[in-house]
Amino acid sequence: MINADKPHLWKQDIVKSVDLFNNWFMKFAPKTYRDTRKQTTEQVINTIDLTDNLTDITIDSLGEHPEVLPILRMSTSPPLARDRLVGLAHANKNLVMKMEEGKLAVRMYEDELNKNLHKICKVIHELLDTDIFTWLPIKKKPTKQEKERASTIVADRLCGAVANPIIRNAQEQRQLALIKEYLEKRGYKHQSHLSGTPITDIPPGIFSFRMNIPCGEEQNINIPVDVVIQPKKLRQNNLPILIEAKSAGDFTNVNKRRKEEATKMRQLKSAYGSEIQLILFLCGYFDAGYLGYEAAEGLDWIWEHRIEDLKKLGI
Repeated sequence: MINADKPHLWKQDIVKSVDLFNNWFMKFAPKTYRDTRKQTTEQVINTIDLTDNLTDITIDSLGEHPEVLPILRMSTSPPLARDRLVGLAHANKNLVMKMEEGKLAVRMYEDELNKNLHKICKVIHELLDTDIFTWLPIKKKPTKQEKERASTIVADRLCGAVANPIIRNAQEQRQLALIKEYLEKRGYKHQSHLSGTPITDIPPGIFSFRMNIPCGEEQNINIPVDVVIQPKKLRQNNLPILIEAKSAGDFTNVNKRRKEEATKMRQLKSAYGSEIQLILFLCGYFDAGYLGYEAAEGLDWIWEHRIEDLKKLGI
């Protein structure tokens, strides 16, 4: 064990981890948010154009561009959560979920699809926020300034609804970049698209990101793992080291999700035995309750603020 068996160090590591996350957040998270907001504003303007300044929210326009639904939900007064739209429109939830991904429910009959799209359009039409889209009540074409102002407001709403995933994704990218830098300095080589390769066949000195690993007793379940590292000096079982990058901006959320890693560990052990290693790479708000739970499940971790502990894994 690297850290799981050293509870006397947990308190000071928790403080350092929280400080590291907070410092990163104050310096870089606002830029990440601003960049996403700018991109989202452009998407809102595009949606306004696609729907003829929001006067053509129809079965045809939604069917052709289902990806605009999240933007239309944020264009109403009040803005509509996904499930709220489903309830108000009495619409098929699976269809709404697919549209949020930019697709239509392919197994739905055309009549049923059109009926659902019509109900969604009706709700959005009735609730469009005319305080933002000031051109709608007077039935005139918006000026460029009016369109940009409205798009900025909707983009703020949309980014506010997904702020945590935006920050979490940026933090994960940063963590993976740190691991990549650490490994490459030690002569390891990054190789992408290793999914499908038996993990015991990965050559020494190779690492990969976001690899799908077959698990379960019959290895018929794919488990995504953030980092897979095959040490230069192969272990006797040829098993690589698996790492999950984890970050958190509050203590509550991690304790809600702490079972996820334990479940993943059990699935890995059922396929590869007790010698498989899944290491957590932690930055942020991970308290003693979280750490104790993971330690009891046989998981170990490395703190981002002490990344050099990776060498204790034989890397």
